[in-house]
Amino acid sequence: MSQKRPTLIDVAEKAGVSRALVSIVMRDAPGASQATRLKVREAARQLGYRPDSRAKLLRSSRTKLLGLSFTTAQAFHAEIVDAAYARATERGYGIALSAVAAARPEPQAVESLLDLGCEALIMVSPTLGQQELAGYAARLPVVSVLRDDVGDALDSVSSSDHEGIRIAVEHLASLGHRRIVHVDGADAVSGPQRREAFVAEMGRRGLEARVVQGGPTEEDGLRAARLILENPPTAIMAFNDRCALGVLESLRAGGLRVPHDVSVLGYDDSQFARLSYVMLSSISQDAQLLASAAVDRAIDRLEGTTPAAHLVRTPHLVLRNTTGPAPSH
Repeated sequence: MSQKRPTLIDVAEKAGVSRALVSIVMRDAPGASQATRLKVREAARQLGYRPDSRAKLLRSSRTKLLGLSFTTAQAFHAEIVDAAYARATERGYGIALSAVAAARPEPQAVESLLDLGCEALIMVSPTLGQQELAGYAARLPVVSVLRDDVGDALDSVSSSDHEGIRIAVEHLASLGHRRIVHVDGADAVSGPQRREAFVAEMGRRGLEARVVQGGPTEEDGLRAARLILENPPTAIMAFNDRCALGVLESLRAGGLRVPHDVSVLGYDDSQFARLSYVMLSSISQDAQLLASAAVDRAIDRLEGTTPAAHLVRTPHLVLRNTTGPAPSH
């Protein structure tokens, strides 16, 4: 038989004070001496009393809850979720999660957050059209993370794809690479932008921009790298780290050494890039910075009258073991 949850009355009896006084202490309201506060909190600690957050929410006209939708298949999204939790807690808010998956489309994920009474939405790499997104923004503040082409009704927090690709091409070119292939993200969020930036940056250096269709998963990288092996370059830039893992596996299966024969550069600096047996050089979007900025935008919109804004961060290069000088042969 489960033990009965301690109540305010139990704490009052143990501390030898009134229930009203215990309520004042638990709400951090004025009206109790420091000595009484210490006595009540010690009684609560001994009893294992915890305030009922659900009851608190019911008594309040606000939930102070931010809804966050993300895609289960993307490891980088999970890092944004972790960082968002930390920042929301610092600012006195909670976060409710809703996953977008193969059998759970984005509208369903968002509606479930609205049903929970979330006061604002943070959507990681939303795939809905601008009109659908604007429909949600008409109901509550909405912040898009990683995607900035969402219209003026939404806030967005992203990193500059063009700057990230420029940094990537510059790094590989500085190592002497001239034959560089980009395994793109196909129609994934940021895929077209990174592809266009790659073509522009290679052209600016007078280099041939070779693009092979890829995608956001390891399987996409594997498939693309098999095509590349027919005429291998000296360096490959992958759409993201997961795609880069597939590229690495395919290269190694084909007998090529990384980075001695072919350098490989990822994007996102996700947990996969940092694995000790991978140590993938990657372009970092800084999940913690993006998530903190998104949470701040959502809360600032709720607590003030600021209009929607689009924040763009500059990514940076994280060097590990998969990029090196171009081979001399």
